[in-house]
Amino acid sequence: MVVQQENGTPGQILPPVEKEISDELDMKVKKYLRGEVTNLGDVKDKKLKGELGVREEFYGKSAQAAAKAEKWLMPSEGGYLEAEHMEKVWRIKQEDIAHAVDISSSRKQYDIVLPELGPYTLDFTSSGRYMAASGRKGHLAVVDMNNMHLVRELQVRETVRDVVFLHNELFFAAAQKKYVYIYNRDGIELHCLKEHGAVLKLQFLKNHFLLASINKFGQLHYQDVTMGEMIGNIRTGLGRCDVMKMNSFNGVVALGHSSGTVTMWKPTTSAPLVKMLCHHGPVSAMAFHPNGHLMATSGRERKIKIWDLRKFGVVQTLPGHAKTLDFSQRGLLAAGTGSFAQILGDLSGSQNYSRYMTHSMAKGYQVQKVLFRPYEDVLGIGHSMGWSSILIPGSGEPNFDTWLANPYETSKQRREKEVHSLLDKLPPETIMLDPSTIGTVRTPTKKEKPTKQERQSEMEAAVDAVKGTTLKKKTKGRNKPSKRAKKKQEGIAIIKRPFLEQNKKEEEMAKKKQKLSQEVELPAALQRFARKKAM
Repeated sequence: MVVQQENGTPGQILPPVEKEISDELDMKVKKYLRGEVTNLGDVKDKKLKGELGVREEFYGKSAQAAAKAEKWLMPSEGGYLEAEHMEKVWRIKQEDIAHAVDISSSRKQYDIVLPELGPYTLDFTSSGRYMAASGRKGHLAVVDMNNMHLVRELQVRETVRDVVFLHNELFFAAAQKKYVYIYNRDGIELHCLKEHGAVLKLQFLKNHFLLASINKFGQLHYQDVTMGEMIGNIRTGLGRCDVMKMNSFNGVVALGHSSGTVTMWKPTTSAPLVKMLCHHGPVSAMAFHPNGHLMATSGRERKIKIWDLRKFGVVQTLPGHAKTLDFSQRGLLAAGTGSFAQILGDLSGSQNYSRYMTHSMAKGYQVQKVLFRPYEDVLGIGHSMGWSSILIPGSGEPNFDTWLANPYETSKQRREKEVHSLLDKLPPETIMLDPSTIGTVRTPTKKEKPTKQERQSEMEAAVDAVKGTTLKKKTKGRNKPSKRAKKKQEGIAIIKRPFLEQNKKEEEMAKKKQKLSQEVELPAALQRFARKKAM
C-alpha cells in the first residue's frame, strides 16, 4: 500500500514500530551530518559541481552508517547525575547513590583498609576487569574486579613506587627500590631490568609493546618487552622527575618537571618533541583526554590548567591543587589531593569544566592516585590506608568493543588477541605528535632539495635521452636532415627550459640578498639592532 506524500511522490506506509525506528535513525543521521547541504545550483563549473556532489553523497552515506552503528551496535546510553530544582549535583554523597542503584552496582563501592602497607597506587587492564595494586611497603596484589576475587598477592619486602600491567593481565611490572621487576599473574619473578635503575614512574605503550620508565636521575628508558631490546635511553637534563603520563592517542610520553615545564618525548629522538612552560611552580600531576587533544596539568601554585594540544594553548584555568589527575573514557576529570577527591565535568561539550562530584575520605587518609576503571562508572582511589572504590555516574563508556577490550573474554580469546596484537605491533618510529600524517607524502625540506650540480646532471641526462630518440620518418620533403636537426633542437630547448628558469630564479634571489646586505652597513656593535627584512 502506498500513500501520496506532500511533494507528490508516492511513499510506503510503514508499521508503527518500523516508523519509530526510521524516525530515530533520521534524528541520529542529523547528528552526524556536516552542517547544511551545499547548494550546487549556483556552481557553474561542471567539474567542480560533480566533485562536490560526489563528496556530499559520501558524507550522507557516512552519516547513515554512523547512525546505524550507534543504533544497533551501541544499545546502551551513558547518563549523568541530574539534580532536582535548586539541588546541587556535587552535594550528592556516595551513600545517596548507593541507596538508589541496583545491588550489583552498589557492590562496586567499597574500602580496603591496609594501613601498614600504604600508600597504594593502582592500575587497570584495558578491559577494566583486573586491577593491580601496589603498596609502598612492598605489597603487590592482582584482583579480579568482576567477582572481587584475589588472584594473587605477594610481599617483595622492599619499596615499591609504581606498578603497571603489560599487554594483558598475565604480566605486570613493578618499580621497586633499585630495579624494575616483571612478574606473571602467579607472582613468579620473570625478569629484572637493571638498565632502568631506581625508577619512579612506569608507563606501558600497548600498541608498541614498549615499557617506558623515568628514574630518579631524570633518565627516560624505552624497552621492547617482546624482544628485550632497549629502544631508547634518553637523558632529559631537567633533574628528578616523578610526573609521567602517556598519551594513548599518539604514544607520546609526557614528563612534568620541577621547573614548571612539560616535555613530550618519543624513543627515536634525544631531544623533546615539545617543551612548554605550563606553570610557574613545579608540575605535580598530569593527565590526557582519551581523544588526545586535551591535557590537564596541576602545579604547586594551586592551579589546574586544561590545554588544547592542537594549538598548545590554555583552554581553561581552574583554582585548586591536585596531587593526581585522571580523565575518564567520557571526559570526566578526577583530581585528588589530601583526603579529598573532586570530579570535574564538561557536560555541555564546550570544553568548560565545572564541579560535578566531590568525595571526602576519612580524616587522615592521603590520596596517592585516582584512576577511572574502563567501561564502568567507577573511580579507584589509592591512598595511605589502602584503596577505595566510589561510583561516578557517566564516567565509563557504556558499550565495549570485544575486538579491542572484552571484560568477559575467555582464555582462548585472550590467546588469539595476544597473537593478533603481536602481529599488529607498531614500530617505535610511528610515535609522533600527529599520527594522521602517517601515509601522507612528506614535503621536502630545504636540505633535501637538489643542489645545482644535481640539477645540472639531471638536465644533461634528459638532453642525452632526447638526442637518442629516433624521429618518425615522414613524407618526401618533410624528412630533410635540416628539419630533423631543428626538431631535435626544439626538444632539447623544451627539456632545458625548467632547469634554466630555476637557475635564473636562484641568481635573482642571490642578487637581492647581496643588495640588501650592501644597503645595511652598520658598525659591528650596532648590527644586532638592524631590522631583518622578510624575503
